[in-house]
Amino acid sequence: MIGQDGGVPIPPLRRHPVQRRSAERLGRILDACAELLDEISYEELSTRAVAERANVPIGSVYRFFSNKRAMAEALAHRNLDEYAERITRRLAASDAASASASGSDGGGGWREAMDVVVDEYLAMKRGAPGFALVEFGHPVPATAPPEQPNHLVADRLRTLLADRLRTGGDEAAEERLRVAFLLAVEAADALLRLAFRVDPEGDPAIVAETKELLRAYLARVLD
Repeated sequence: MIGQDGGVPIPPLRRHPVQRRSAERLGRILDACAELLDEISYEELSTRAVAERANVPIGSVYRFFSNKRAMAEALAHRNLDEYAERITRRLAASDAASASASGSDGGGGWREAMDVVVDEYLAMKRGAPGFALVEFGHPVPATAPPEQPNHLVADRLRTLLADRLRTGGDEAAEERLRVAFLLAVEAADALLRLAFRVDPEGDPAIVAETKELLRAYLARVLD
């Protein structure tokens, strides 16, 4: 399901937490799910194992999720939120440093932003619990998935980086940017998966070439 902002997915929760205590319990459940996915396969994952790891009653898990698939999807949505927050913090810090050094209002270009997009993905791939399996989508292929994770990622990033992705504002240019950004995300996804197949930490040469490819391709639209 897509949020009203056009790109932010709404987690598949049976019930959204209202009180702080309920939100903290939901966070513990998702943390436990992520930790277990680093230790066992998705097929071995169970709601009971998550409840035990989170130290909550099994009923608390079912209060939020109908099954483990919904739980994994919620974890994927949380990953996307965290990814967006990490990019925002990095770019804000970079803009502040640039402003301090130059006396201007800061604000780097789209090339810097795309490097940050890749670098923060790598950081999560290397260190975020459960990310290696779930990332931004369901961990196993579905026959007819209701959402395409890379579409959601592309739309979220395009919205997040809107100030740096100036295309003139006309409808045709915006549509061209939408398509280009989706293709860029699909290409980067495939190449970075290759980087991690070659090297568990992400092959540096493939990562560097991925950044070059993104700059060269997007320059056709953004320069």
